Amino acid sequence: MSDTASQAELDAARLLLARMGISPADLIEAATKRPQAPTFADYVPIVSAAVSDGTRRAYGSYWKRVLQQWGQRRLNEPTPSEIEQLAEYVKTHVVARRNARGGRSAAEHLIAALRCLYRRAVADGHIAAADNPALKVAKPRRLPSTRRAVADTRLAEINAVAASTGDDPALDSLLLRLHTETACRRGGALALRPVDLDPEQCLILLREKGDTVRWQPVSPTLMRHLQSHAEERHVTGAGQLLRYRNGRPITYRRYDHLWVRVGEHLQWPVYVQQISTHWLRHTTLTWVERNFGYAVAREYAGHSGGGSDAGTTTTYVRASLHEVAVALAALTGEPHPLA
Repeated sequence: MSDTASQAELDAARLLLARMGISPADLIEAATKRPQAPTFADYVPIVSAAVSDGTRRAYGSYWKRVLQQWGQRRLNEPTPSEIEQLAEYVKTHVVARRNARGGRSAAEHLIAALRCLYRRAVADGHIAAADNPALKVAKPRRLPSTRRAVADTRLAEINAVAASTGDDPALDSLLLRLHTETACRRGGALALRPVDLDPEQCLILLREKGDTVRWQPVSPTLMRHLQSHAEERHVTGAGQLLRYRNGRPITYRRYDHLWVRVGEHLQWPVYVQQISTHWLRHTTLTWVERNFGYAVAREYAGHSGGGSDAGTTTTYVRASLHEVAVALAALTGEPHPLA
């Protein structure tokens, strides 16, 4: 068959269009006509209101930077080259910190924020999927993390400082114990509620990023202190569990103040190396993997829900909650009801 229409076919098409009262120009205009795309100033607030709190927290500052540069421009105006220029600008104007890595993370997050924005724009029909400029810009290659497990002696020093300084040592000690036992993320700790405690089985319900929900074993000692904390600070039901003495719920800022204070007392291990709460997660999971294997460490971390992984075999070797409880009992030196 011929790749082009014959003259007879063209004549037949023209005759059909003429009888329908449609001209070829009408077809071209209909194919190219699309409602005018909104400006970034109009559309960013819509997307910000539609995403989760975690996404808003991660991308909000980068959307503000986009508004500063392109607020009155329309979504279909920036080109991939302009996005690369903006990423380079953000990279070179990032706030310098001791753990800075040349602004690579800022450039990566800017592109991710724009991809999130444009995905919504495509779904809302403001631009065509083929015209998404953010997908045509590659993210900077992510460098390996500098986080690692904290040595036992250093961990003991950190706990000692937290328990003997500050305006609420009981709260800070509870935070460190919670993260060390469960390897949970900060978001999981902040989302914890009294109704998420199962004292009989020594389990807590963690709700973390990606809307994941999982039961995590804790020691009887930690369970008692979580219950005492809720009782002393008058928290019941579905309210946030972790609170200040005045009853106000803590935020991520409590973690920031905690590590700044610990760093003032432990200059080399904490201040210089920028140890943070996530290092406790590395510490616990490293110990679990070394002593109980990869499958148990994976389940302990809450990484059991899909995504990239070490291989297909992990589908068949998932650890059970009982095995996680056994690992926790060995870690804390306390018997656990499920172990």
